[in-house]
Amino acid sequence: MSPRRRPNPSLAADDRAFLESYRPDDYERPSVAVDVVLLTVSEGALRTLLIRRTEQPARGAWSLPGGFVGMAESLDVAAARVLETKAGLKRIFLEQLYTFGHVKRDPRMRVISVAYYALVDEAIVRGAALASSDANRVVADVRVAWDGIVGGPVQAVGPNRSPLPLAFDHEEILATAVRRIRGKLDYTPIGFQLLPKRFTLRRLQEVHETILGRAVNKDAFRRRMLASGQLHATGTLEDEVGHRPAELYEFRERAAI
Repeated sequence: MSPRRRPNPSLAADDRAFLESYRPDDYERPSVAVDVVLLTVSEGALRTLLIRRTEQPARGAWSLPGGFVGMAESLDVAAARVLETKAGLKRIFLEQLYTFGHVKRDPRMRVISVAYYALVDEAIVRGAALASSDANRVVADVRVAWDGIVGGPVQAVGPNRSPLPLAFDHEEILATAVRRIRGKLDYTPIGFQLLPKRFTLRRLQEVHETILGRAVNKDAFRRRMLASGQLHATGTLEDEVGHRPAELYEFRERAAI
């Protein structure tokens, strides 16, 4: 059995007496994990980072970066730790996605997973991937066969264009992340998190189209973005391009940091 917990002296006497005799091992309880959906847009494709499992269960299958939450960790700290240790990425903005708690989602025991998602510029993901020679880590394309935010299955495809089997309920977690970012795209400037500090309107449109899985009207999109007040024109042009250089913009909130 676990040792009795040390009561907090600031508690009332009856609470201290209760805690002195309280034994957590007398009660069944689930384990808590975090899983992180890291999404990026590259070459017209929505992509995510996957880790190949080298241990049972589901050895050989691919999974989202994840791990169990430590007893002294908050959920946010655990998600950041997972992203650093398994993806080599630090100081990445993370947002809680959803809690997945199907009773049999993990064959080992009852595991509740609090999923997070992170939207990351492709250059950052590419740099982290190139810095690692780990064959058990891959940036896979995410194929989405449905429109809008109605939902449905998704498929992860490796560099050799072969589908990658996902462990546990990670396909459901990945699909939920796609629904979430599609739903938020029109009212929250999440697309900017997938871009470098300075970007063209053309690149911003490409990001939106990739997330939505469909083309958008160029003129209407640009009018809406410029009227939103979210963009700051830098007065500089892109360079080293084989076409007429376009003006570079910054996201106003990012520019103010």
